[in-house]
Order: sequence, then C-alpha cells, then structure tokens
Amino acid sequence: VQLQASGGGLVQAGGSLTLSCTVSGIFLENWAIGWFRRAPGKERQGISFMSPNGGSVYYPDSVKGRFTISKDNVRNTMYLQMSSLKPEDTAIYYCATAHRGYGLYQYSTYYTDAADYTYWGQGTQVTVSS
Repeated sequence: VQLQASGGGLVQAGGSLTLSCTVSGIFLENWAIGWFRRAPGKERQGISFMSPNGGSVYYPDSVKGRFTISKDNVRNTMYLQMSSLKPEDTAIYYCATAHRGYGLYQYSTYYTDAADYTYWGQGTQVTVSS
C-alpha cells in the first residue's frame, strides 16, 4: 500500500492550496481518511477527517471553515482544499487511511485518533508566509 502526497508549497497568507494524496493497494471507498500535520516543535495534529462513505466529516476549530476534505473513489485519491491560509498553518501535512470493518456503522464513522490510521503518506510541506 502506498500513499503519495503532493501539492504542498509556499503560499502567502490568505492564499489557497489543494493537497492531493494518491492511494494504491487499497480501495478508498472502504477506508476512512484523514489529514494530519506537524508544525516545527509541535505535536502532530489531526485537521480533517472523513468517513468511508463520505457522509461524515470533522474539522477542529483551528481549520473549520477554511479546509475541506474530500476523496475521489474512482481516482483513488484524497484531497485537502485549504483556503485563507495563515502562517500558523505552516507544517508538514500527512494523509492517512483507516479501516475498522465493513459494517454500516464503520462506513459512516470518521476517526480522529492517529492511532486508528493504518497507512500514511510521506508528507508534503506547506509554508505560509506573512
């Protein structure tokens, strides 16, 4: 299984970026997805989460209204659209996938704990200048 993250870069405050994460070896339609980030000197932070069926999403207050998680099951790719970026969004961003079973509950549940995630991308750097 491989997760290949891309789309990071340098952007001015107030700007936008869209991160992509192409997945191979598993079918995203059966997996919950999440985006995490780690800023210099800080703990890893979960920032966007989606259930396998796409019907449930969650964002912490730090990114709510600015970030949007999505996935394309045909392309087997997950995305993170980021807007109104702030210098404090500077971090390495990681995509990840979680699978907890095939039940109706599992398909409608997102996971916010990094420990629930099985596969991780290599990370892509996002730098927001002031």
